[in-house]
Amino acid sequence: MILSADQEKVFGIVAQFEQLNRNKSIRIVSLHAGASVEQQMDDLADGADIVVATPDRARAIYLKLGLNLNKAEVLVVDDAQLIVKKGLQLPVVELANSIGKAQHLVFTEVMHDKLNKMIAPFMHLPATIEVEEMPEEQLPAYTQMLYNVPNFGTKLNLLNLFLYDEELFTKTVVFANTRQTAETLYKSLHNRMRNAVALLNPTFFEYNQVKDISEFKADNAMRVLIVANENTEDIDVQGLPFIIHFDLPLDKEVYIKHVTNYDSAADDETLALTFATDLELDQVRRIEQATGQKMQTAELPEELVIEKERKQQPEEKEKKPAKADPNTYVPGPAFHEKKPENSKTYNFSSGTKAKMNNKRKH
Repeated sequence: MILSADQEKVFGIVAQFEQLNRNKSIRIVSLHAGASVEQQMDDLADGADIVVATPDRARAIYLKLGLNLNKAEVLVVDDAQLIVKKGLQLPVVELANSIGKAQHLVFTEVMHDKLNKMIAPFMHLPATIEVEEMPEEQLPAYTQMLYNVPNFGTKLNLLNLFLYDEELFTKTVVFANTRQTAETLYKSLHNRMRNAVALLNPTFFEYNQVKDISEFKADNAMRVLIVANENTEDIDVQGLPFIIHFDLPLDKEVYIKHVTNYDSAADDETLALTFATDLELDQVRRIEQATGQKMQTAELPEELVIEKERKQQPEEKEKKPAKADPNTYVPGPAFHEKKPENSKTYNFSSGTKAKMNNKRKH
């Protein structure tokens, strides 16, 4: 059984097997969201030599007793870093633990704590085989440092810690993927740095702004320029001491343009710092393969505040009716008005009542 991250990956693996299975001697069944569960259970009922599946669909069919794992000999987890990124760790672990004695193979571009936590229950003392391929030709690039942080909050703390150092970070360009993130960084830094921080072409005029990076370079009062990668032209960072990638661009070519050193003979050297979480390390590896250079892993400063991971909040329970505010509550009548037939319009004396009771007894 081969587990892959999504339907497209499943189709790709099946296509590779089909090239080796021209005589149809091997029966291959794929499990994914592109077909009904009932149809895929019927396909499994006819038997299968190889099952290629997404973890969630395989688990769903297994729980319906449509997938028999008793005779599975090999479990392959492909693109494990993508499975972790999609949050499919639990189905993988449950399926792996449901298989008896079998060989386990895990393919991944990177290793990090979340991935290790997923494979720990079924990979006991695994052998690690690392294959690293770098192009022979290296692109001329600035020196790159990688800071591996756990989450967004820690990234923000690290950015503030660095940029508050006025003596070292005299001129810095900070790249973020979206305008929303760029504005968040601006608000965080502006609380202390005031007019020393600016945004490149922001949406709103209330922010300190510059229209071109040359304006930022010429203004000695400005120390930090925040740039959103959305709809921006090429940014000339030549001559600046620091550039920081708070986010890694989805398109690695954007990052490569930022760090390419077009004037290697220049005396001023630019240092490129990259902040990346575990889930972004696969992007780091793809960038390294494209540039032919590995980023130098830097240790986090001791004074850095590490933010805790925020757990997803459970769904809110059904809200009970709110209690009335005593200041606005208007009480209703203490007693309901009697119906006309039940209304009492007379009053008997005690002696008369006694005589009436005696008559009822007789």
